[in-house]
Amino acid sequence: MEETLKEIIKKGEKIDTEFKLAKHELPSDLFDTVCSFSNRFGGIIIFGVDDKTRDVVGVNENSIEGMKRNFANLCNNPEKINPTIYLPIEECKINKKTVLYINVPDSVEVYRTAGKIFDRNQDGDYDITNNSYLVTNMYNRKRDIHTEDKIFPYVTLEEDLRTDLIEIARKRAVIKYKEHPWGNMDNFELLKSARLYLKDPIQGIEGFTLGAILLFGTDEIISAAAPNYKTDAIVRKVDVDRYDDRDDVRTNLIESYTRLTDFIGKHTNDPFYLEGMERVSVRDIIARELVSNMLKHRDFGNGRPARIIITKDSLYTENANRPKKYGNINISNYFPYAKNPHIAAVFKDISFADDLGSGVRNLTKYTKIYSKSEPIIKEDEMFSVTIPLLDLDKMAQVKAKMTKISDYDSTMITDYDSTMITDYDKILNFCKTPRNINEIMEFMNLKHKPTFRENYLNPLLKQKKLEMTLPDKPKSKNQKYVTVK
Repeated sequence: MEETLKEIIKKGEKIDTEFKLAKHELPSDLFDTVCSFSNRFGGIIIFGVDDKTRDVVGVNENSIEGMKRNFANLCNNPEKINPTIYLPIEECKINKKTVLYINVPDSVEVYRTAGKIFDRNQDGDYDITNNSYLVTNMYNRKRDIHTEDKIFPYVTLEEDLRTDLIEIARKRAVIKYKEHPWGNMDNFELLKSARLYLKDPIQGIEGFTLGAILLFGTDEIISAAAPNYKTDAIVRKVDVDRYDDRDDVRTNLIESYTRLTDFIGKHTNDPFYLEGMERVSVRDIIARELVSNMLKHRDFGNGRPARIIITKDSLYTENANRPKKYGNINISNYFPYAKNPHIAAVFKDISFADDLGSGVRNLTKYTKIYSKSEPIIKEDEMFSVTIPLLDLDKMAQVKAKMTKISDYDSTMITDYDSTMITDYDKILNFCKTPRNINEIMEFMNLKHKPTFRENYLNPLLKQKKLEMTLPDKPKSKNQKYVTVK
């Protein structure tokens, strides 16, 4: 345990780590931290560590038993903490000094200390007792209530939901899986099977949910049910104080998905990339994952708008979130969970998304290809993703220098540090001595001749970077290709 505690101390205080000097007695604010850890994600409290310097100062040996006894009594006192809690204090030697530590688990209960409710953030414990919004969010988080499940008993299929959008969803689901049950359901059955029509036996109400409204509602009913719902898409490349282009999206999630992915496509580069023998739009994959995650995992009970901001350097998205943890996440430390499981299931059925957790994997994989770096994905009250963008000015200089490799497909030219430009150079260097097509393909480790012709050979011939040794017999089996001097 000593090495584990040393590593924790080295990293400093965080949302799940608290240091207390506490040389002789329990600190007066100890139960503020116990309460906040229980109400958030749990954490560890270490006595005998200076929170400013992270120095291990230790706890007085003669005080340890009294501190343990006092803590146990207070844990069983409902006026001190409610509900009461059982937490042992453990001992450990670090550099011959004794420290005490308490592992506080998270809980399905909302804890109070001296009648106050504390929550935890990166800066420490904070009293939210009089903040009804934060208290409600905490109870919802503890009960695992999803904002998408809020029932609207007076919403009707005929007046408030768009049957054309339901039909689009049905057709997309059947295209993906021809035996999909939606193909044989009427509209009400489809929505009920998707858990977008629910009954609350406690309140005695039933009806269409906020999820149904957001997916298939008219703009009017969406505005009434979720007045703060919108996604703000902004481009700031030239006018960085205001914007170069903007789309204020307040419509249903299905049309929002299309508008937002198109917006990203309009304002970002789409470099050439082959996955196996097939050309793949890496930009479109990234846009799909960003927009899908922003829409299906958003906390619709939060009034802050979601945003897409495109600058010269980055593609950034953020949306309101109910986090399970805080900080940067990656493939190794990410444990996916559905924040709006019914909306997410519909997105999967209509091919707007894949399996839970695929977003982080795909963003990591394709950002490495697209930007030669990794995305920055942060779990917080606002969930954010930053995709670094290559310098478009330098890319433009490369394009100008090379003119167009081909009028045939301008996306053949990629960024200034791309594998594609390198591949063209390799071919041109290799063909300083005349080579036939099989020799070039073998040299480039390419197997599919039509793809090689389309993406490599024809553009170089069209640009007159390469020429045929037998130009009058283009299909001759003796045809070779040589670099133009």
